[in-house]
Parts: sequence; structure tokens; C-alpha cells
Amino acid sequence: MIYGAMKFSIGGSLKLAFRPWVEGLENIPARGPAILASNHLSFSDSFFLPAVLDRKVTFIAKAEYFTAPGVRGKLTAAFFKGVGQLPVDRSGARGAGEAAVKAGIQVIGSGGLFGIYPEGTRSPDGRLYRGKPGGLARVALATGAPVIPVAMIDTEKIQPPGQVMPKLMRPGIRIGEPLDFSRYHGMDGDRFIQRSLTDEVMYEIMKLSGQEYVDIYATAAKRRIADEARRRSEDGKRAQKQAHAKDAGDSDGTDRTGA
Repeated sequence: MIYGAMKFSIGGSLKLAFRPWVEGLENIPARGPAILASNHLSFSDSFFLPAVLDRKVTFIAKAEYFTAPGVRGKLTAAFFKGVGQLPVDRSGARGAGEAAVKAGIQVIGSGGLFGIYPEGTRSPDGRLYRGKPGGLARVALATGAPVIPVAMIDTEKIQPPGQVMPKLMRPGIRIGEPLDFSRYHGMDGDRFIQRSLTDEVMYEIMKLSGQEYVDIYATAAKRRIADEARRRSEDGKRAQKQAHAKDAGDSDGTDRTGA
């Protein structure tokens, strides 16, 4: 009931304001379990996709959204529960992975749609990054559920980092045909099979989205970007100090030409 109310109010508002276009809705089964594997460009991805589907989609979200203190924290927790998010503690990488797999298996076991972002985090620059096999592949291999590739398009342009007000524009959603991995039955513990399955799904997402593919994890790319930003900041501060030192030397009349 809460999900239905949220979908009517929030989903209806999103569709009215942004008018997202959709291709491939016929690839979503009317009933029965399936895994929706999507690229991840924006925080809003988890809202636009459910807004255009008739069925409920369950994603996982970091546990902090459900445990924040105060009235605002309770409202945030109620919101995420209402839109079908499941809390996962990401304080430990291994524990988080196990929790995500268990959550996915539980959703699939109940005949639902489980939404997952194989990249593990939002793309830092709009490109498509290498998928992590731990969640997607393990859930798919453990349950035998079909994997439906999904491409979110232009959602990152609606509210780029640092922009307070969202830009009213039309994002897009392309939904591919279900992928059957029954040929890997009984091989869910094989890391090479997990990698192969994940790469196949990422290739389909790349074809749907038209994104440039980068064969590293998005988390590693974010670290590189942060390190580069830190170095630029340090270089800027160093140059500023040198300029101040030079100005101080010039002002006291010191001749630095050697004449």
C-alpha cells in the first residue's frame, strides 16, 4: 500500500515533470521473478525506473538511509522503505556483498523484480565501468532468474554534482531482452563463470546505453579523480605560497637578479 501510494505521488510527479521516454517495456515480465541490471548515472535512477514500470522493483540501499537520527532521519527511512529499498550495511565490503546477495535471493524467491547496479556505484563521468560480479552474478546463478539489461540515459544531466535545482529535461530508459544463463547451472561458485556472466550483461548495457566502456571499476576511477583533485589543490597552494614569497621579497627591496 505504501509503495503504491509512493508510486502514485512521486512516480506520477516524475513522469509529469520530466516525461521520461521508454523503450522495451515489453521485455519486463508481467509476473514472476527477474533481475533488472542497470547502469548507474544518478541518484534518481532508482526512482525513474520504478516510475515507468507497472510492477514493484526492489533495490538495495545503504543502511545509513534507514538509521539516521531525528525526525528527518525517520522521514528518510520511511521514504526509502516506501519506495521499496532494502537496507544493506556497507561498512565492510565482504559483509555488504553477502547482504546484497541474500537480499536479492529473497526478492527473487518471492517472485519479485530485483534491481541492481553492477558497477556498484554511480559513474563519476558518465562512462560505463566494469561490473562487479559478486552481487549480480551470484544472485542470477543461485536463483536461475533471467537478467534484464537496462540503460538509463541522460539522468546524470538532470542534477549534476553541485547543482541545487534539477534541470527539467527528458531522460530515457532502454530495456533489453532477458538474458538466460541456465547454461551455467550448478556453477555459481566458479569465479570465472561469475566474471563471464557479468561481462556479458555489461556488454548488453553498453549496447543499449551507447556509453563508452572503461575496463576498470568505478570505485577505482573515483579514487583516481579524488587523488588528481588533491594533487591539483596541493600544487595550487604551493604555487600560491611561492608567489607570496616572491611578492614579499620584491616589497622589501631585495635585488634577486644577482646584479
